[in-house]
Amino acid sequence: MNNAQSFLQSINWSNPSWDLMIALVFIVGSFLYGFSLGRDRLIVIMVSIYMALALISNAPYLDTVMKKTEGVLNQIFVFKLTGFLGIFLVLFFFLSRSALQRSIASRDEKGAWWQVIIFSVLHVGLLLSVILSFLPKEALDHLSPITRQIFTYDGARFAWLTLPIIAMIILKQKPVEKKE
Repeated sequence: MNNAQSFLQSINWSNPSWDLMIALVFIVGSFLYGFSLGRDRLIVIMVSIYMALALISNAPYLDTVMKKTEGVLNQIFVFKLTGFLGIFLVLFFFLSRSALQRSIASRDEKGAWWQVIIFSVLHVGLLLSVILSFLPKEALDHLSPITRQIFTYDGARFAWLTLPIIAMIILKQKPVEKKE
């Protein structure tokens, strides 16, 4: 609570910090983005994020690139981020037109509003946590303690990775009854 109060008191609207930008992306993205997409697309996006993270985290060429660019932290971050976002976008494009989307979207509805809010908060939090995990430690040290605590600490990253999965299990949509 102390960290939140100090963060709110330290906001300088004339010269916004990265922490403020992260907070705004989290809040605005969670609501506007989520309601425009709906529950089913958010789930497909989260599955795409997991797949892209698994691929970029286990890419065999990445170790070679990191060794060659040792000491050039910005290049590594840009390379990992570009690779992740590229894989994510390609997977989302293909998965949104696949059997996965059809199996998730068993109705033509956008989902209950409260489910959309939960999935959009989890989606944006997961995406921010993944992107911030690519930053070098030196760059993370420039973020406020509350931002690091919410998105980058090991426990927080684990929570952002597991909570969407738990939500998908608990908030599964009831199958549509077929009319004969």
